[in-house]
Amino acid sequence: MSIQSSFAEFAGRSSYWFLHNVFHGGSSLPGKITLKLDPNILSEFAKKYDLVIITGTNGKTLTTALSVRVLREKYSNVVTNPSGSNMEQGIVTAFITAPRAKKKGLAVLEVDEANVRMVTKHIQPIAIVMTNLFRDQMDRYGEIYTTYDKILAGVKLAPQATIIANGDEQIFNTKDLPNPVIYYGFDNDHQDDLRASANTDGLLCPKCQHILHFHNITYASLGEYFCPHCGFHRPELKYRVTKLGQMTPTSSTFSIDGHEFEIGVGGLYNIYNALAAYSLGRFLGVTPEQIQNAFQADEHVFGRQEIINVDGKEVTLVLVKNPVGLNQVIDMVLTDPEPFSFGFLLNANYADGIDTSWIWDGNFEKLNVPRIAHYFTGGERYKDISTRLRMAGIEHIQEEPDLTKVIDTIKTMPTKHVYLLSSYTAMLQLRKELAERKYIQGGMN
Repeated sequence: MSIQSSFAEFAGRSSYWFLHNVFHGGSSLPGKITLKLDPNILSEFAKKYDLVIITGTNGKTLTTALSVRVLREKYSNVVTNPSGSNMEQGIVTAFITAPRAKKKGLAVLEVDEANVRMVTKHIQPIAIVMTNLFRDQMDRYGEIYTTYDKILAGVKLAPQATIIANGDEQIFNTKDLPNPVIYYGFDNDHQDDLRASANTDGLLCPKCQHILHFHNITYASLGEYFCPHCGFHRPELKYRVTKLGQMTPTSSTFSIDGHEFEIGVGGLYNIYNALAAYSLGRFLGVTPEQIQNAFQADEHVFGRQEIINVDGKEVTLVLVKNPVGLNQVIDMVLTDPEPFSFGFLLNANYADGIDTSWIWDGNFEKLNVPRIAHYFTGGERYKDISTRLRMAGIEHIQEEPDLTKVIDTIKTMPTKHVYLLSSYTAMLQLRKELAERKYIQGGMN
């Protein structure tokens, strides 16, 4: 490592220590400092780590966390970015804060769709995992085809990397790539001819623009698709969900390739994340038995159905950022048969997406049910989400725009269980407050 790189890493490590121990944060600023001192620092880390990139719209953080658990069954030195700080500065922070190891390690990194190229121009990954592509933060990404082009700009710099892609996502089957490609997906049901809902991304065949049909739909436009007009269809799957079991707000059981698994989070969408982690693990030589063991680990994942005890209230904290993910979370919440309270914290900063119109595509009407005992909203754009809930027929809504007071609001809820949905920066602010009050350790991770 050059003198410049060594000094940059030292400065980054020092700033992280101070921010982490004094302010309980520091997931991206140390990376910014390091990059300022050495813009090419990632090229130095390429000498120390093999790299796996995980990217896509929804599911990156949990897929990364599950993949890390899986790969630690085989590899002793696995580095990751657990807080979801997935742009260049956050990725650099993950490297500079990793424990120093004598032998080459494995880095499994969540990477923002628009930042894949910034990573692959410095480090050649051995695999790139793609979860899905849905409309998300239109001000940053544009339509899904624009987002895919951003990912492909990075893939083109890494032609030797194996692509491990969601085969149920049509857009991942539209471009011929020089890379080896492995597909995973759901193969638990087969019907003759289905159509997706009209208000869904990716309804048109990418080859001939006719409406796609399906033999199976998991959610949104994901599933076993085919075009009766031109013959475009889902590619052959290497790894498959073959059976769905019981799903609750806190667990999901299912089978992959005939092997039974359970994960400690609810929601059909999270089974996709587990399937992606399984596929990566099998690609890198982890056995199904080792993967079963990894999935059973009881570890909280940043903002992904964390259950936080606030003076007896069990608060399930869930990050939401686009309509497809939101609707899946609403479906997950409604699997709880017990009475609960429902909250939504909404900000509109750059990291959230400054356009909040996406909430109007959420199925909030489903939440107008008797067992939800209380509704509350908060954050900088609390008026927006309150208006959306009222349009869904929900009349009595408690509003608390000051996120520093949300914890006190939670304590007054009439139910033991509270489901709290949040945009990204609102979650960071809430977690900082929770850390300062000792309900969790650390505000960022």
